[in-house]
Amino acid sequence: MTDPFRSGYVSIIGRPNVGKSTILNAILGQKISIVSPRPQTTRNRIMGIKNLGNAQIIFIDTPGLHRPRTLLGESMVTTVREVLREIDVVVFVAETGPHIEQDRMIIASLGGVDRPVILVINKIDQIRKAEILQVIDSYRAIYPFREIIPVSALKNDGIDLLPGRIASYLPEGPKYYPDDLLTDQYERFMAAEIIREKIMERTSEEIPYSVAVEVTDWTEREDGIVNIGAQIYVEREGQKGIIIGGKGRMLKTVGTLARMEIEGLLGTRVFLQLWVKVRKGWRDDKRMLHDLGYR
Repeated sequence: MTDPFRSGYVSIIGRPNVGKSTILNAILGQKISIVSPRPQTTRNRIMGIKNLGNAQIIFIDTPGLHRPRTLLGESMVTTVREVLREIDVVVFVAETGPHIEQDRMIIASLGGVDRPVILVINKIDQIRKAEILQVIDSYRAIYPFREIIPVSALKNDGIDLLPGRIASYLPEGPKYYPDDLLTDQYERFMAAEIIREKIMERTSEEIPYSVAVEVTDWTEREDGIVNIGAQIYVEREGQKGIIIGGKGRMLKTVGTLARMEIEGLLGTRVFLQLWVKVRKGWRDDKRMLHDLGYR
């Protein structure tokens, strides 16, 4: 008798900067969510699809839960709470280190979730093996997780175990998406996220949280080259100057790095143009947040 086919939606939740996007990218074997050492990098839900022989896992990567200070922040937290009402399995990502008290708030929000919750403890490469058991015992004492799986997403240690263990908790169901579909995100959205990631990598502390990217032009030419125009929004003139840089060098660097990655995503040559515009208080502007795709 063959095992039944299983399928369903899996939510990846946790504090900002615990490695949720890195774990998702490692499971899928391809980057669909931007990665940054700064917290609150992920702003929208990202759906990634992992196909196994007898299962299809549809991952939702959410923004890190935090106390919001802007309408953008409120949108991010609302996204997480909406996801928890829609899924079949919750993957709660924690990390080694003195963060368990901060995690209690998020774990408390799982009290009303009647779905299996798996704990993934990331960054085990940063502590000794003997200490991993202590971390596991600490989390086991505050919530009845179905499983606790220690991993290092950066070192790709333990990641190969996750899909099979997660799939075992999914309900029996059909294959919702074709095998060749990795994500439901449009190419324009992915291009905007890549540009934003390159800005975050290259600029100072205040810039990342004040930056939004909107793809304003997407034209496929007869010779196969894709023309992409993107608007970078910041909140202050000083931030605009930082992103443009002396003689435009910073913007050129960001554009070059983004173009190379977008070409890898699309599998074709890209001509990328970037502009920087000041839009004061955009993170508290309901209309602009809606136009940028935030709820």
